[in-house]
Amino acid sequence: MIQTNVSPTLDGLFRRILARQPDAPALLDPLNKQRITGQPPKRLTFAQADQAISALSAHFIEAGLPVNSVIGIQLPNTVEFMLTVLAVLRAGLIVALLPQLWRQAELTMALNRTGARAIVTTSSIDGVNHADLAMNAAAEAFSIRHVCGFGDDLPEGMASLDLALNSGSATTRAVTLDGRRAALISFDVTIDGFRAVPRTHLNLIAGGLAVFLESRVAQGASVMSAFTPSSFAGLTSSLLLWLLSGGTLALHHPFDGDILERQINDDGCDTLVAPASMALRLTEMDMPSRLPTLRHVIGLWRTPEQVASSSLWTCEQALLTDVYLFGEAGLFGACRASDGMPAPILPGPHGAPRNVPGTSVAGETLLTPGGTLALRGPMVAVAAYAPAPPASDSLVPRPSRDYVDTGYAARLDRSTGAICITSPPSGIVAVGGYRFLSQDLQEWAKRLGQGALLTALPDRLSGFRLAGRAQDNARGREALSELGLNPLMVEAFRDRAHPV
Repeated sequence: MIQTNVSPTLDGLFRRILARQPDAPALLDPLNKQRITGQPPKRLTFAQADQAISALSAHFIEAGLPVNSVIGIQLPNTVEFMLTVLAVLRAGLIVALLPQLWRQAELTMALNRTGARAIVTTSSIDGVNHADLAMNAAAEAFSIRHVCGFGDDLPEGMASLDLALNSGSATTRAVTLDGRRAALISFDVTIDGFRAVPRTHLNLIAGGLAVFLESRVAQGASVMSAFTPSSFAGLTSSLLLWLLSGGTLALHHPFDGDILERQINDDGCDTLVAPASMALRLTEMDMPSRLPTLRHVIGLWRTPEQVASSSLWTCEQALLTDVYLFGEAGLFGACRASDGMPAPILPGPHGAPRNVPGTSVAGETLLTPGGTLALRGPMVAVAAYAPAPPASDSLVPRPSRDYVDTGYAARLDRSTGAICITSPPSGIVAVGGYRFLSQDLQEWAKRLGQGALLTALPDRLSGFRLAGRAQDNARGREALSELGLNPLMVEAFRDRAHPV
């Protein structure tokens, strides 16, 4: 390992905590992990987590994956996810986040787009055989050279990472620790189509600091994350929040309300990270008596246009921080004041914390000439969203753009000067944590056959879920397979609906 003083990395943040408190609790599995994956829950100290990270890193190195190779990760919200991300980075590789509900067509497209050399999964999640999905996707991705997974009954040809953890291999290689190196690739859908969004360690740390500092989370915090970490926002609000606070990260695989409440109380969690729709429901319960240890609640808004009209936060025991998410383009947070109202968002640079003068700039919000909200700053990957150059014979290059247009319609309030986000991007439909082109949804509905229905229904956790009805199930299944629509999103093909 080559140490430099250029800039911090995620593994460097972890090692700093490890040196200070090796025996402190680090990662805690969901209490119902046995039901989710068939594996017993784990509780790891920083020293135990470091051993696991080193063993997984050694496995990737011994598999012959060159430095800067891309590894796709499709895992549930368990300790294996966090360990694998840190192990991939320790081995000098790049993480590609593959959302859990993606299926073969979506996985294949993402793997081919990024030139991924390996994929990591688990045998099953909530009864769905993810190992077979990964093997089938790998067969169609020409760049894949290694497929590995956690759990039992892995298919032939898939390497077991549980064996790698037990072997405790100490294989290492020289990797320059430089925060400017690529660390993560996430995936977004814009009006121009599917995009792969790469980020460096510094981009990730900037996103984590924006959430950590604005929410006033204390050092050594015990954080409960109930938000799936398959996106930039999901990772920064869980893994980065944990590394920056130097405390304990407890994980909850969405969603079981009774299990979540029990684990928060059993582990004495003082910080909860959850979808905003779920976080606001805490005001409907007797929070001081049922969740007495909570002091900070971080609500992540996949629909930022709804923050201004959301209900008041009336729980005086805990601070609520609204985190506005704009797909994979970026995010910003705003802590609510004592009146429980959402904080006004002013255009221009904003610090972290937002209302403290002289703080470091976490990002900048601005309005484009087209009346949409734009973001720029240290976490924003501008190049990934650069518009295609127009067909022109001019020899003079167009000036580069230093911001990302989120596509969200916005205007300035005449009385306060605050930004009012009025509607989501035109042509994009957000269902739960997933974004679709509206034209694709219309095409899918047509392919399901006459009399079919494809619609968004309210969901307790995600806000909405995509549901469908088809008179001819066989035809519907075939259409879904061809179009790559996730079968778990369609209510007609399972006994119960699944949130997306």
